[in-house]
Amino acid sequence: MRVLIVEDEPNLLRQLKAALEGAGYAVDTASDGEDGHYLGSTESYDAVVLDLGLPEMDGLTVLERWRKEGHAMPVLVLTARDRWSDKVAGLDAGADDYLAKPFQTEELVARLRALIRRAAGQASSELSAGDVRLDARSGRVTLEGEPVKLTAQEFKLLSYLMHHKGKVVSRTELIEHIYDQDFDRDSNTIEVFITRIRKKLGADLISTTRGLGYSLNDS
Repeated sequence: MRVLIVEDEPNLLRQLKAALEGAGYAVDTASDGEDGHYLGSTESYDAVVLDLGLPEMDGLTVLERWRKEGHAMPVLVLTARDRWSDKVAGLDAGADDYLAKPFQTEELVARLRALIRRAAGQASSELSAGDVRLDARSGRVTLEGEPVKLTAQEFKLLSYLMHHKGKVVSRTELIEHIYDQDFDRDSNTIEVFITRIRKKLGADLISTTRGLGYSLNDS
């Protein structure tokens, strides 16, 4: 899963980036509203963490523009303001959730995980396909109840397919959502990871639709 953080406080930005990368997310960052708006408008994200008090363009304006442009990714807004009217304004502008500073990074990660899960139509943090179970909260994968060790990138790829079960996902979409913006998009690593996952979890778990992409089998 790929996340954008738009935050102008350098220490907090570094802290959030480290926490989300540690939780298995690919993370892009911006430190002002103009750069954040550009990234959110031109790149694909599964969720955005957006501070309301940004330089160049305030977070509320960024959010309103994204929604007017038709960008529907879940957005968690951050605010240092105590006034309830600012929180209401953020939600009315299209935010999906909010956190007031200061906050615990563990809570932010949990809220983001829930937003991404709900956006994919998943009610539980445990996702399944046949005998394979993936716990998005703990990062644990099992096959017929037995734990299976995946690399970080294998887990990201499987998690994305799990969140979009029943859909054919293109190679381009996988690259856009499991890597940050600096990744070489001509790389063939997606095919390598698909092969490794099939070896670890079963050859029939992931189907290839020639010319279109990959899909998860649920039997």
